[in-house]
Amino acid sequence: MTSEPSPRPEENSGHTRRKFLAGTGAAAGALALSPATRASAAASGKRVAVLGGGVSGLSAAHELAERGYAVTVYEYYDVLGGKARSMDVPGTASGGRKALPGEHGFRFFPGFYRNLPDTMRRIPFPGSANGVHGNLRNATEELFARSSGRPDLHFPLRRATTPPAPGDITPSWIRDQILSVLDLGTRLPAHEVAYFADRLLVHLTSCDARREGQWEKVAWWDFIRADDMSEEYRTLLGIGQTRNLVATRAEVASTRTVGRVIIEALILWGLLGRGLDGDADIDRVLNAPTSEAWIDPWETHLRSMGVEFVLGTQVREVLCDGGRVTGVRVSARDGGQERTVTADHYVSAMPVEHARTTWGRALRAADPQLARCDALQTDWMTGVMFYLRTPTPVVHGHINCLDSPWSVTGIGQAQFWDERDFSRDYGDGRAHDCLSAIISEWDKPGILYGKTAKECTKDEIVAELWAQLKDALNDSGRTTLTDEDRLGWFMDPAVTGLGGPEPRNREQLLIHPTGTLYNRPSARTEVPNFFLAGDYVRTDVDLATMEGANESARRAVNALLDADNSDAERCGIWELYRPPEMEPLKRVDEVRYRLGLPNTFDLG
Repeated sequence: MTSEPSPRPEENSGHTRRKFLAGTGAAAGALALSPATRASAAASGKRVAVLGGGVSGLSAAHELAERGYAVTVYEYYDVLGGKARSMDVPGTASGGRKALPGEHGFRFFPGFYRNLPDTMRRIPFPGSANGVHGNLRNATEELFARSSGRPDLHFPLRRATTPPAPGDITPSWIRDQILSVLDLGTRLPAHEVAYFADRLLVHLTSCDARREGQWEKVAWWDFIRADDMSEEYRTLLGIGQTRNLVATRAEVASTRTVGRVIIEALILWGLLGRGLDGDADIDRVLNAPTSEAWIDPWETHLRSMGVEFVLGTQVREVLCDGGRVTGVRVSARDGGQERTVTADHYVSAMPVEHARTTWGRALRAADPQLARCDALQTDWMTGVMFYLRTPTPVVHGHINCLDSPWSVTGIGQAQFWDERDFSRDYGDGRAHDCLSAIISEWDKPGILYGKTAKECTKDEIVAELWAQLKDALNDSGRTTLTDEDRLGWFMDPAVTGLGGPEPRNREQLLIHPTGTLYNRPSARTEVPNFFLAGDYVRTDVDLATMEGANESARRAVNALLDADNSDAERCGIWELYRPPEMEPLKRVDEVRYRLGLPNTFDLG
């Protein structure tokens, strides 16, 4: 039984004016792409083939279309959005309602995202002066749920109401803030809290050269000496900050990546209200299923600018001859006759595990960085949506089940959908909420069957995940999950073969073991008409995120414009916040690093 299609958003044929921040970092003013510039680009008549219709591919198409290029996007699925898209749960729509919404996993938009929100502001949405950006809602708290009767950790996520004035942030002030947060509700020994605070100071004051030359080679687990500390320390400051958030193991995750993006940008500077997008707090979510609130309006807007989409298409090989890409062999997703499509420029915007299979010998010979992408690693991070009879928000934000063997995170979604009534708008009217949970650890035994998630059948995964959620949440006093309240569930169909000898997941996530930075390619390649976009491309955010995907697309488009000698204005790029108070200490550290000395705060 097929579910009824979601209605398309209202058509809008107007073109937005391109706005951007000048330069490669945060700049003071915004400029608009002038009609003369746009006409100049359009007069070139250049065609671009974008391979992949996820966030990076749509971002590249958006920037190129605004500059007058004729863009065609080739996408494997029959819908756009990649891992970010929503999916109808088959056979669940009735009474004029839409099908229950399913997703690969819940979407969240940290406040430090700047590039992606800029794009979202330029996607028209009825009734919103800020486009689909107006569909973002702040999550105001986070719950670190504990099992076995241990007290939960509950933190507000709003930025500081009285942030420190410029110049007030000193190493001792930062250390005091870290100590006060970790002393609140944790069972961490005092000496371990002090040691962790000192390790953060080491990273905060490390120069870029030390971060890339030293900390990129050191695992976060080793950097914080987790093996020598208590189980509480390992759970809270090791696993909880890496495996649960970005599906990478603290034992192997790069200290540079964990420290720079998760600890600094997401948590520390976010709570202080620095480097955030407008009035954002550190965590935001959409006010409706992702495709309704963002992807569908984006598709409509891109079509209005002349972007063409060829769906259900698999890219087989990027053809290269004489140091240039000459075409791309494609076929229908389910096979059939192959054909070659051509363009003036090509942007590969597929996930790395799929993109690298399309790079043949001649293309790889033309640019050695492509071969290094074979060393990039991916892992599973996939969600299950539970549909509930009663509203079950738990907390106004995300839930991190710290003690769950499968590193489970989740969120009650209906509470944020302020312009939707879940039971009125979705399914058959019985479901009033969707508890969206993500499994980040697929290789450790669970609590019900003693099997890893990859060894379980789908039904066993659902039962095991539900048991781990109940174990974490039911003694918190905030909610009680019951079997009777659960109506059904949904898992991304990209996961197949569960319970068999070869489980597969077509939609994996790039992870960041030590040394990953050295294998990440640049958006610009040695092939003058071939460019890379995707969250595996080297960007300032340096993490597998929608922000990284968007930033990589901007870099790819800028490289394309350079190759074309175009006079079109370049895409603005926001870099992660760099607190000016730390810069003098980083300059001192740069001298020490060149002399072979440790960081000033590094006591070993």
